[in-house]
Amino acid sequence: MAGSLCGLWVDDTGRVHTTLALPDGGRIDRDGSLRPFAWLARGAERVALPAGVTVEPLRGEGSFAHLAHAEDMTAYDAFAAAARAAGGFDAIRPFENQYLLQQRERLYRELTFPQLRRCQLDIEVASPAGGFPDASRAEDRVLAIGLRSGGKNQLLLLTEPTDAAEKALLQEFTVALLAADPDVIEGHNIFKFDLDYLRQRCRRHKVPCAWGRYGQKAAFRNSKLKVAERWIDFTRCDLPGRAIVDTYLLVQLYDITTREMTAYGLKDAAVYFGVTDESHDRTYIRGGEIQQVFTADRARFCAYLEDDLRETEGLADQLLPTYFEQARTFPILLQEATLRGATAKIDLLFLEEYYHARQACPVPPEIQPFEGGYTRSFQEGVFRHVLHFDVASLYPSLLLSINRNPRNDTLGVFVPLLRRLREYRLKYKLLARQAPTEAERAEAQARQTTFKILINSFYGYLGFSGARFGDGELAAEVTRRGRELLQALIDEFARHGGTILEADTDGIYLSSEKYYADPDALLALVAPILPAGIELEYDGRYTAMFCYKAKNYALYDGAKITLRGSALRSRGIEPFLKRLSDQLIKFLVGASTESPVVAWEEYRRQLGSRAVPVADLAKSETLSQSPEAYERLMAEGGKPRRAAAEAALQLSPRPRMGERVSYYITARLKGRTSDWQRARALAAYDPVAAPYDPDYYQEKLDDWLERYGGFLGAKPPPAQEQGELF
Repeated sequence: MAGSLCGLWVDDTGRVHTTLALPDGGRIDRDGSLRPFAWLARGAERVALPAGVTVEPLRGEGSFAHLAHAEDMTAYDAFAAAARAAGGFDAIRPFENQYLLQQRERLYRELTFPQLRRCQLDIEVASPAGGFPDASRAEDRVLAIGLRSGGKNQLLLLTEPTDAAEKALLQEFTVALLAADPDVIEGHNIFKFDLDYLRQRCRRHKVPCAWGRYGQKAAFRNSKLKVAERWIDFTRCDLPGRAIVDTYLLVQLYDITTREMTAYGLKDAAVYFGVTDESHDRTYIRGGEIQQVFTADRARFCAYLEDDLRETEGLADQLLPTYFEQARTFPILLQEATLRGATAKIDLLFLEEYYHARQACPVPPEIQPFEGGYTRSFQEGVFRHVLHFDVASLYPSLLLSINRNPRNDTLGVFVPLLRRLREYRLKYKLLARQAPTEAERAEAQARQTTFKILINSFYGYLGFSGARFGDGELAAEVTRRGRELLQALIDEFARHGGTILEADTDGIYLSSEKYYADPDALLALVAPILPAGIELEYDGRYTAMFCYKAKNYALYDGAKITLRGSALRSRGIEPFLKRLSDQLIKFLVGASTESPVVAWEEYRRQLGSRAVPVADLAKSETLSQSPEAYERLMAEGGKPRRAAAEAALQLSPRPRMGERVSYYITARLKGRTSDWQRARALAAYDPVAAPYDPDYYQEKLDDWLERYGGFLGAKPPPAQEQGELF
């Protein structure tokens, strides 16, 4: 195949449409065909076969012992309906993934990330009625559509506030997008806002959403994504031949492991990732002022839109390469790679081998609960001269040491695949340091990071009930050996004089004045106790560490503070308490000489006269279900009531599941004492009719000091008293 595959779509007939990237940067379209396939459980192969469907037996003892192929989609659909009814049908979706697996093909195989055609998209809208924009309102409009390709901006602006002008703007957008012909379209909250808003306005003006390749229109459907313990609702958009990447979702997926971000909006994320420096002269316009600025100060409006595009590109520059490399590794579309978990991706690698070997596939086994990894806190308080040592890829290394495939992996794919991926990772890790150019080093770094994430996911895959080749007993054996190894390391570090502070899974924090300046010397003393194939690494030192409680601590390296654990970095606490906590940590680790006690006293005084701004008191929570679902549940007598959900019911339009709602607590009234009864949406704040309750927030202050005062030598004053704290 000449060129590198950079676009793929399978139509309803089974015809495969591909786009190839040529060496000169051009794009060319080609057609092919797919023989759709599915696995059948024993007995299901006896269903009546329509013309154009063949079934072959597979080797091995897996439950799915037959493989069916169809000549076209018509035959496939007829057969699939009958096989599903028989209860023994399993197939890969979408069909683009089937094609990649069947051909052992990958997207972007010969492309580097800079060679990808990327386009950033952002829109600005007018809402004359006020409040949050609503595309279903006739008077709302698209004011501008910003596109950015290769660092160059193209701003499409509404010429006059009429339906005809908006229709012309939407048509102009389609022409501009098709001319740019991007492989990837990037936007921040692009699913839930930009594309959905454009869809509704296009429908209103009877403008087709013909934004895909091969002359195809966009397809929309309701979807949701699980991010850690939360679900996010969004309107998914699929464009044949292109990928859509939502940096709003990528930011949240990134934060699963770091848990450091307090907000996921574009401006906050751009500052967090260093795309925009806090002192940068970035143009800001409040949401309610967009329309007025568009009319009165067009240059400022355009600067604001261009900054949005620049920041979106900057976020994708940092977050997208990992998924780009996944698309080059797995038989999966780039958009699917950003929206699917590790288990589904690893399954595809296994299924590719089983498909081509014509080996029977198992059903996902039920995984029984087992004891997890080593986690223990040894100290509380502030400690100096802190070192961190890390066992490199502990669980993958133990899996390779055990050298045992999952029980139902009859083809023996697991260990060889893990070993091969680990070798790839080490190869690119070396290139990330030694490649001759910065671009090559950056490319290698992205690859080694992807392979690191992937091989570390293999252990989690084993213990997940939805994993087709899971094995709870093997996962339990890995964690048992991991706990034993960590305990041995802890004992050895302690024997050499280290004060153990915190240990979890594969890392140990300790305080050692003796070896603080020469951690490699301590590493050389401890490393010999490790079994073959397991490597201990020195991973950093810190001038101070605040150990609060298990899995909750703060690290300070003399320049930056890093927080670990939800107790110290919760996004749900009120802003004034968050400021106090941040000041506390800075003070304890030596990053500031300003004690939070003074601020605590000032907050308490100001609360008495309601002088603290309500925005500093409003709590923000992510909705775990839609307001409509919550309302139905409560009407049926469901429990518990939730303050954030009650506040969401007060908003119009109502937020979706996965969105954040800010609310404050009003004064107590007769019969209304619970938080949920007194919760009021921040957007509906009324200082006269519904002021906040100062007593409620003073109690919050006292609770905060009760929790942290011991580290400061302070305690709350007695009730009704605001005297000295010491």
